[in-house]
Amino acid sequence: QVKLVESGGGSVQVGGSLTLSCAASGYADVDSNFCMAWFRQAPGREREGVAAIDNRGIVHYADSVKGRFTISKDNTNNTLYLEMNSLKTEDTAMYVCAAHCFTSHCKGDYCYTAAYYWGQGAQVTVSS
Repeated sequence: QVKLVESGGGSVQVGGSLTLSCAASGYADVDSNFCMAWFRQAPGREREGVAAIDNRGIVHYADSVKGRFTISKDNTNNTLYLEMNSLKTEDTAMYVCAAHCFTSHCKGDYCYTAAYYWGQGAQVTVSS
């Protein structure tokens, strides 16, 4: 059973930065290269994919965060990160870590919009 635990959420002002972490456990070493991703969901809106690292280590970003967010993974401690800079009020959402992500319907050029395993989420609030 894959377990994902997010941390690092909080409140920040417009233009600020936050880094989210996701500690992953419960999978065999052979699976350590599976796709991992970050999603977010704001109140009253559908969940959307934000960023992913696929099983080849290639990173992908939604257009709305490209150039501002950076996804990375540390395989030595099984942790996924999301560095968020130049935050905007529209970035306010519950951010959820996901494992075994895969391509589904695409929004623009970003297609990692589904996954098998999910964390509980970390709230990010950006205020003006």
